[in-house]
Amino acid sequence: MGGWRQVSGGWGCSGRAGGRGAGRESRGAGAPAPPAAELALRRRLPPRLPRRPGDVYVNMQTDFKAQLSRCQKLLGPGGGCAEICIHGLGLAINRAINIALQLQAGGAGALRLAANTSTVPLADGLEPQGDADGRPPLAQARNNSAIHIRVCRVAPPP
Repeated sequence: MGGWRQVSGGWGCSGRAGGRGAGRESRGAGAPAPPAAELALRRRLPPRLPRRPGDVYVNMQTDFKAQLSRCQKLLGPGGGCAEICIHGLGLAINRAINIALQLQAGGAGALRLAANTSTVPLADGLEPQGDADGRPPLAQARNNSAIHIRVCRVAPPP
C-alpha cells in the first residue's frame, strides 16, 4: 500500500499500490512521519448496517453454539422473524456460512438461503504513545471481505 500523507488535519494513506511514488512515503507540508516505535495500531470497528430485529452479526469471540441457538430462536415459532440476515466480516465469513448451513440442515427443507458478498472499507488508526506532542493521529484505509446471508422460512411442500 502507499505511504502515509497528511490530509485535512490528519495523516492518511495515499492508497496507491503502484504507479508514481509507489514504495515511498509522501509527506504533506514537509512534516516527517513519526517513527513506528512511537505508534500503537488501533483497529477501529467497521461501520454497521442499521440493526433490525432479524440481523445477526457473527464474530469469532462468541461461542458458535450460542450464535447458532440465537439464530434458531429467531427463526423458531416464538421468535417472530420470518427471515434473518447473518452478517460475517473477514475471518468470521466461514463461521457465518457454517451457521447458515447448520440452520438449513436442521430446517428439513423449510429454509431458503441467499448469500451476497461485499467489500467493506475499514480504517485503522495509529495513535502516538506517551507524549502526543500535538501530532494528529494517523489513519490507514483498508478493505475487508464480508458476507450477508439471508435465511428465510418457506412453506413446506404439501
